[in-house]
Amino acid sequence: MNRIAKIKRETSEVKVSVDLNIDGTGNYSIDTGIPFFNHMLEQLSKHGYFDLKIKAVGDTEIDFHHTVEDVGITLGQAFDEALGDKKSIRRYASSYIPFDETLSFSAIDLSNRPFFVFNVELPSSKVGEFDVELTKEFFQSFANNIKANVHIELKYGENNHHIIESIFKSVAKSLDFATQIDLRSDSVPSTKGNL
Repeated sequence: MNRIAKIKRETSEVKVSVDLNIDGTGNYSIDTGIPFFNHMLEQLSKHGYFDLKIKAVGDTEIDFHHTVEDVGITLGQAFDEALGDKKSIRRYASSYIPFDETLSFSAIDLSNRPFFVFNVELPSSKVGEFDVELTKEFFQSFANNIKANVHIELKYGENNHHIIESIFKSVAKSLDFATQIDLRSDSVPSTKGNL
């Protein structure tokens, strides 16, 4: 079973292409025009063992919002397509990830019911040129388009870079486990018979 997807999205503000292999080894090629965001998406790929190629060209001369949001949309659509009917997946997962003084938590249910909770307060507004509020925007767009419950919580932390990176790593680990095939099952993981 090949769980791969190639998705393109084009608006008057942004062009995004995503190539995804869920059953990869963590290889990535990411260019969004936003260095810190590239670094976070690399964490998602590496720690989730997803092969990921992302190319985005957006109106970053205005700000980074449109590009970050549209990458979230497109990446979520790629995961949704690659997962297909979600037969035999584990479906649920959660992960705590420490990064120095920071501890972040994420929980995911690949339920076909989008819902997003982001209990995170960031101590300042920027990491370099990156507006930290865009972390929430990215994951909101991602959750809506992967059609999943995604809950993210910061337990504690002081450094914006550490907080955001631990969040991306935590979501990567949760996604890795939730998307894995459970060999004990040959059906969709729901008593309803579908998701």
